[in-house]
Amino acid sequence: MKPRSLLSALALGAVCAVLAPLTGCGTEQRGDGPESSPNGKGATAVPQAPGASRAPARGKGSKDPDDLNGDGYRDLLVPVPSGDTEQPGGERRLAVVHGSAKGLDPTVRTFWDRRSLGLPADDKAAGSRGTPLVEPGGRIRTVTADLDGDGFPDAVTPVFGEQVEDGDTIAPRGIPYITWGSPEGPQGKGGATPLRLPAGAARQGLDSLVRGDFDGDGHHDLAGFAKNRSSLVVLYGPVSRQGVPARTDTSLPWSDGTPVADALDPSGKSRATSLLVDETSDGEQTGNTLYRARPGTPLSGPGEKLRRGNAHAFGDFDGDGKRDVAVGDDGSRNDEPGYGTEPAGVGGTFTVHPGDGGRPVRHRLPKVPRGAGTDYGPGGYVAADPDGDGRDGLLVATYQGATFFDFPDSRDGARRTRILRQGPATANGEKTPAKWRHARPAGAGDFDGDGTDELVLDWGAGVLFGLYGEHPTHWWITRGTGTRDRTRFATTGDFAPGG
Repeated sequence: MKPRSLLSALALGAVCAVLAPLTGCGTEQRGDGPESSPNGKGATAVPQAPGASRAPARGKGSKDPDDLNGDGYRDLLVPVPSGDTEQPGGERRLAVVHGSAKGLDPTVRTFWDRRSLGLPADDKAAGSRGTPLVEPGGRIRTVTADLDGDGFPDAVTPVFGEQVEDGDTIAPRGIPYITWGSPEGPQGKGGATPLRLPAGAARQGLDSLVRGDFDGDGHHDLAGFAKNRSSLVVLYGPVSRQGVPARTDTSLPWSDGTPVADALDPSGKSRATSLLVDETSDGEQTGNTLYRARPGTPLSGPGEKLRRGNAHAFGDFDGDGKRDVAVGDDGSRNDEPGYGTEPAGVGGTFTVHPGDGGRPVRHRLPKVPRGAGTDYGPGGYVAADPDGDGRDGLLVATYQGATFFDFPDSRDGARRTRILRQGPATANGEKTPAKWRHARPAGAGDFDGDGTDELVLDWGAGVLFGLYGEHPTHWWITRGTGTRDRTRFATTGDFAPGG
């Protein structure tokens, strides 16, 4: 089966104890607390393309890696469709929608492409059509982090080259390039800087780059798997303007999986960020290994084996100041022979692993409506604190939109609130099937600096979004968990130059 692309989400939190089989550890909560089900009357407005773009204010510096112009407000990266989005390379650009005291302002936006980020041309022998900032399915490849600590986040993008042989592997060379930050955001004038990699990974480069502060020293770090399958490579900051990390570590093992990092604290407070490795999936729910972060200590093995589940989110779900991690079922299933051998307790559940090492707590997901399920699932998880009480909740994708789980007290289960936004009934001249009109969770963040998170949901027309969540074009930024929006916009029409 075709693997479904996981939704992008803000990763939040570090972790927990070694997980025994689900039937022998933790406490199961059925999530049967009070549920709020908005009638949707205030949640059906369809986003439209905003007016002409205005330049953002020049910032004075920020400690938030997502405040890209350093003006004190978090910004949002969204993919910009161009050309035939169903073909490889169809989405090549990113838009930065800038935050403000009133939240995200779609009329204040900037655009990134290969040229504006100062990235070198690809090796055409590799068959490339240009360095993609966004994968064909819509996942953003560019990572932002303040690598040199000057208060202005930098953009790190893999640049792909010719096929290179290294030991037993042959792969296109992929070297991360750094576009240095500025008061106007990352600027590629003068060209981007290649990131210096350790000798064992330099020939073929890295895959699946993520950011973090893995030793808790306050400097932003990067991590990714060596393409030659030698190790997980951790590049510790600060990084010099010549692209040289303070130190590198190749002691962690390579894995056929995807790294998922805890979030950097947007306040700039030093916080060691853990790293989760999700095993590669062909649709089935796979295992996870957690590398726990400790202040003043590099990430180290062997790691803790967690439950099966392809959806993840880090956060402080119990409000004790320690980082937890939620791992669970994202709904995807392998439809090939042997798919029925999944361990009991995986399907239809997620588990919160407390950061204090306490017993994991399992929760039930909303039931799948009759006839609505697919092999690809409804999407992933997002951690957020929409009421600003210091305790994160979990936004879970469902076949009817999304459900927000709030954890007021782990002994009393979880409160559920349905989050519903809908795309247009007709798009691109075709009627949208009712089952594909609901928006999916895409992230969360405090874009207006008021101490509470807004939820980000997205939607796109066509079968690729309906099945996999690919190529979103409509965006909602909610006001808490209710039916009102802070703003909404579409990346269609005149949203981007040349769009």
